[in-house]
Amino acid sequence: MSSMAVAEIEGRGRALVASKPLKAGEILLRDSPILIYSALPLNPPPLPHQHHHHYCSNCFKSLPPSIPSAVSCPSCSLAHFCSPTCRSTALASSHTPWVCQSLRLLRSSPPLPHDRQVQARFLVAAYNLSAVSPSDFRTLLSLQGTEESPDAAARLLHSLVSSLPPPASEFGFSPELTAALLAKDKLNAFGLMEPFSEDGERSVRAYGIYPNASFFNHDCLPNACRFDYVDASDAGGFNTNIIVRAIHDVPHGREICLSYFPVNLNYSERQRRLKEDYGFTCACDRCKVEANWVEEEGEAMDEDDDEVMEDEEDVGIEEEENDFPHAYFFLRYMCERKNCWGTLAPLPPVNGAPSSVMECNVCGTLKNDEVTMDGDGDSLEG
Repeated sequence: MSSMAVAEIEGRGRALVASKPLKAGEILLRDSPILIYSALPLNPPPLPHQHHHHYCSNCFKSLPPSIPSAVSCPSCSLAHFCSPTCRSTALASSHTPWVCQSLRLLRSSPPLPHDRQVQARFLVAAYNLSAVSPSDFRTLLSLQGTEESPDAAARLLHSLVSSLPPPASEFGFSPELTAALLAKDKLNAFGLMEPFSEDGERSVRAYGIYPNASFFNHDCLPNACRFDYVDASDAGGFNTNIIVRAIHDVPHGREICLSYFPVNLNYSERQRRLKEDYGFTCACDRCKVEANWVEEEGEAMDEDDDEVMEDEEDVGIEEEENDFPHAYFFLRYMCERKNCWGTLAPLPPVNGAPSSVMECNVCGTLKNDEVTMDGDGDSLEG
């Protein structure tokens, strides 16, 4: 992270700031996960017509519908791999015999809600990490996340995971540690998404804990965004890495922020998600502007109960720039592809020269001044 430095910012805590002037498109971080786990349900879907994608349990690339038995786990039906190499790697690290036994036990237990199944997958992966890589487990414990007393959910999950003898490690195995791990996961996990489709809502294929990317704070108008290339054939085995690039030029000393969700969400939805998922209220420049709109519109509604308040999601995109000083961001950096709502950032500079080609971090669309191409390099209309 030579282009960034860790700093304490009043009211925001630990943050990453630019240690030099940054150029648009500049790669700020390449980060590998210390822990990654599937977001697929452990229990079979209740209806036969429900379809779930299959992914390699090591690199999480998409797998074909027909999975050769030669690259499946020899002991369970929950892990499949894209190659013998990925299988060998996983069997020695993330899909050890203890993990395999634990997942099979959890699958045979009474069905849990999907979010609890995913949390159980995380705990299995985390306790396995404590045995196979103690240094990475210490890094996980050092990340942000308040250690709380175990609640009912933590105790239930702990009892499920502890049904098998825990893997031998120096860190122990207790409800208190389980609660602490769940807090780390809640604040630090990044979702690796299913392939983009204009016709459907994307869901998460896997979650990863990235030791350096977790330092980024949130802003509703970010100056950096993350890219992943999970299904790329030329990723060189680093398909689960994430890359963070600058959206535009950033001056020395400025905090570098990501958005924790698509930037098109309205003020109320953003505040709700940040409070529920991360425990804070956002007071970024955009939120201050939109909070004033909400307050003014609320006063107008009180004066005239028949007045219909304008849809908040449209406010800011249709307003004149004088009324919404951040409107340029939406015009310049929001992807226009149907149902995408991704953020555009320039491709990395070449020999110091800035690129005029913008890439969407969701659908992979490439856009320049004359033509827009989809993630496969095909031309799109408009």
